[in-house]
Amino acid sequence: MRALFLLLAASISLPAQNSTRPLRFHINHPTLLNLGFEWTIEGDANRNSSVEVRFRKAGTQAWRPALPLLRIGGERVFRERESMSYIVPHGFAGSILNLESATAYECELTLHDPDGVTGEATQRITVSTRTEPKPYASGRTLHVYPPDHDGPRIEPSFIGLKAAYYGEGRGDWTAVRMKKAQPGDTILIHAGLYRPERYNYVDPLSAPFTGSTSLSLKGTAEKPITIKGAGDGEAIFDGAGNHKLFDVMATHHHIFDGLTFRNTEVALFAGEKEVMGAVALTVRNCRFEDIGVGIWTESADSRDFFIADNLFLGREDQRRLIGWNQAGTRTAGIYPSHLLRSFFSIKVYGPGHIIAHNAIAYFHDAICISTYGPPDPDPEKRASGIDIYNNDIHLTNDDFIESDGGAHNIRVFQNRGVNAAHNGYSAQPMFGGPVYFYRNILYQVPAGGPFKFNAAPAGVIAYHNTMIGEQTAREASSNIHFRNNLFLGKDIPNRGIMVWANATSNYSSDYNGFRPNSNVTKQYEFLAPGAAFQSFATLAELQKATGQETHGVELDYDIFENLAPPDPAQRYKVYHSMDLNFRLKPNSKAIDAGQVLPTVNDNFTGKAPDLGAIELNQPEPHYGPRWITWKPFYR
Repeated sequence: MRALFLLLAASISLPAQNSTRPLRFHINHPTLLNLGFEWTIEGDANRNSSVEVRFRKAGTQAWRPALPLLRIGGERVFRERESMSYIVPHGFAGSILNLESATAYECELTLHDPDGVTGEATQRITVSTRTEPKPYASGRTLHVYPPDHDGPRIEPSFIGLKAAYYGEGRGDWTAVRMKKAQPGDTILIHAGLYRPERYNYVDPLSAPFTGSTSLSLKGTAEKPITIKGAGDGEAIFDGAGNHKLFDVMATHHHIFDGLTFRNTEVALFAGEKEVMGAVALTVRNCRFEDIGVGIWTESADSRDFFIADNLFLGREDQRRLIGWNQAGTRTAGIYPSHLLRSFFSIKVYGPGHIIAHNAIAYFHDAICISTYGPPDPDPEKRASGIDIYNNDIHLTNDDFIESDGGAHNIRVFQNRGVNAAHNGYSAQPMFGGPVYFYRNILYQVPAGGPFKFNAAPAGVIAYHNTMIGEQTAREASSNIHFRNNLFLGKDIPNRGIMVWANATSNYSSDYNGFRPNSNVTKQYEFLAPGAAFQSFATLAELQKATGQETHGVELDYDIFENLAPPDPAQRYKVYHSMDLNFRLKPNSKAIDAGQVLPTVNDNFTGKAPDLGAIELNQPEPHYGPRWITWKPFYR
């Protein structure tokens, strides 16, 4: 009798395990162009549930489809050396992409499961995309001049930023702060050199000994505190070789605009892990040069940064591609191994950041999400809802963009990267995802490959990228999906064109284009979970054996108007984007060979979307700062 009862109980519980129960629904911080969502669930043991998404502008009638949310959960993200292990919670996550800024959208997300849904299956909400931060038009204007200014002044005037920001005070009196700036104030920095006299007890800029200034006031979204170049010439903050120019991790709603930062290890430090982070920091139209790090936060309390239209020039060699740990790339007598002269231009953590239209060169890495470790259970304290787009990256000694500590809805799109010694776009790891890599360009990455998948990342979507390089990451990863990409080999000896390494059964790859390398028998390698790597000489063999890439094609460099691969005989040669043409040739094998992906390729022009980053007869994206009319990277 007891055995019969247990059997009946088991049979009753099975449908409940396969049916889905929706739990917490979370809206990520909106960005200018995208909206992100997370929806935790219970059940769905057979993973056959899905979330359909549609949207429309508020007040309109017609609905538009979006990409479905990605089913996540159960994947193990780990790295044994650091004793890091994380199991992704069960649920869904995903984004509505390529929207208009400052616009309200009605969004409808519907959970489907053939085995049934217990609870509310539809979420219908109205969410607005963000607006670019702007100075408060009716606030005070304070005028700042350098110590050597001897001309007329506009009142109220101050010598140095700190006097305008906190009030007068030198020597021991720098901490008195009796006349602070107010929310809504605009502090205009007039042309000149602002370099602290670090060892002067009464330094005119009130930064004795360290040459560093800590800013800590609180603006508001409507009334930010704006620190802006006055427009009468270049306003230069020079750290005189110090460790840190500005510490802004206690600030709320600050705008830095039209300034130059130089001669320092860290220009703007915006957050320390488990200490404090800045809120709504905006840095735009600025120039960073001779620096170790541009903008840096490691804090989960940092949120909603807007870093756009800046030029970052590091200290790494401008004429050599030198991997930080790559044998044979360092020239004897030039640099010791592992030497870092510039670390990264931008590193962030926390939700809601936007990093767009920056030009970056001569760093170890260009743009990074902090390799923070497993995310906090609180969705407001993790790297989610982050956009990195339209950045122009030239010559990095490691990677172009690292999404490495991201949790959910990281969007890396329409970036151009030329010359990276190790890898292009990194997920080392991703804690559930999705991270969207779409419409990115990569050229000249000799040591690694287009995508770096280390520490068992989970939740990667790669759509419409043009990758001049071999995808060779062999560490097993979870929930990886490729569509409409181009992977073109460079004829590096003994290297195939593509490796798929899958840790779970949730993966897919189709509608991609491949240019195999010559004289290589293992062109395609495929790892199914629990099995050994399989090798294939042709795409047709892979298709037959795995069922993947049913619509994939093999092609060559003649698909482009005028593009040749990097010279394999000069493996670490430096190339320049101005000499490269990634546009497709009409009637080539890449034209109309892709899959329709709602919100990703709605603007396709032929019978179907083209492969790669740039659609035929569509304008090429503007990479880098919109105020730069000259080429920021030279030969």
